[in-house]
Amino acid sequence: MGLAFPLLVLFLAVICSLCILIFVGVIYFELSNSKIPPGVACPGKLRVIHIMMISIAILGKIFQNLGLCNPVNFTRYVREQLMVGKLGEDPKLFIKDQQFENVPVRVYQPRLPSAGGRKGVMFFHGGGWMFGSIDTYDKLCRYISKETETVVVSVGYRLAPEHRYPAGYEDCLNATVHFLKTAKEFGVDPSSVIISGDSAGGNLTAAVCQSLVNKTDLPKPLAQVLIYPAVQMIDFDLPSYQQNRAVPVLYRERAAFYMLNYISDDLSSLEEMLDGDHIPVETKMKYRKWLSAENIPDEFKVRGFKPRVMSSQAEEVIEEVKSALETACSPLLAEDSVIRLQPQAYILTCEFDVLRDDGLLYKKRLEDNGVPVTWYHVKDGFHGIVSFFDNGNLSFPSGKLAIESIASYIKNA
Repeated sequence: MGLAFPLLVLFLAVICSLCILIFVGVIYFELSNSKIPPGVACPGKLRVIHIMMISIAILGKIFQNLGLCNPVNFTRYVREQLMVGKLGEDPKLFIKDQQFENVPVRVYQPRLPSAGGRKGVMFFHGGGWMFGSIDTYDKLCRYISKETETVVVSVGYRLAPEHRYPAGYEDCLNATVHFLKTAKEFGVDPSSVIISGDSAGGNLTAAVCQSLVNKTDLPKPLAQVLIYPAVQMIDFDLPSYQQNRAVPVLYRERAAFYMLNYISDDLSSLEEMLDGDHIPVETKMKYRKWLSAENIPDEFKVRGFKPRVMSSQAEEVIEEVKSALETACSPLLAEDSVIRLQPQAYILTCEFDVLRDDGLLYKKRLEDNGVPVTWYHVKDGFHGIVSFFDNGNLSFPSGKLAIESIASYIKNA
């Protein structure tokens, strides 16, 4: 007993010291690496959120080294515990988990009866194709369903790295096709289905809408809602990538990592991807008319932009990441014949987001082909801000205004 107590005290002291070291290290990393420009909404809150994310990732690595768990699964678990509230039943909604073509979905149906067929909303969550789930987006989907009086279908598509492209895309497409065929069973007008998603989910939204062009036996989507979408995996030197390269919560390198991890099991070519060496020069020239900083309005270059000189390509890398050129991965590269048949669109962009220019470029492509676009730009927004529309002390007014704008578009589409 006399020896046990000092050992316990020593053990607790070591644990406390490690926790302090980790905390100090995370703070140092955040202050050294994150660059939050003037004008970003609530910068203090943003730093807190990013510090939490970094801490979770570091703990995951430590537990991996100790042989306790997989860091990706750890991060998913902790994020869900932090983001998922115990909402339970909702007096205004019927909520049910189902399977659409073996794809897990959660269906939100307003309890109040409707005089005619309602609108339906397919929702594909964000998270870099690695994270996010039906549960982490439960609050947002409830809000959309109640505010717009629509039937919302949230899709739990398969995630990387366990299931790489085209698994997630195929899940979203199959679930959407199923819903279009069975919409009436949910009280939905099949011609009034809106497809939506944020970030990686925005990528999947654009890809699914393009794939539906050739399915002439199905009703056409009424509209698409693209919330800071990633629509290309080619150019990581657009103005927004340069200006916001170190703005939380999505660094330039992290965005490229998510994309590479989605399409390939070889992550060693990340630097080549960032440098643009994963795409043949002739291919870059072919798509220059659509994917060029020249198509970005000058107002978005005032914070700085330096055009990149084309460099040499690595043939083995080009082969490894060739999926990046498929339109299901890079919807921006679709031919005009496909783009002009796209449904009307709502596109949300954030000024301090590396993906800002992806949204601007896709907006231009749609408009150039006669597709009506409603654009909402969050001038003080960062990537992911919509997810913090109602997050207690870590809520952002701009996120609330953004989700209200999205709901208004859905109601009036």
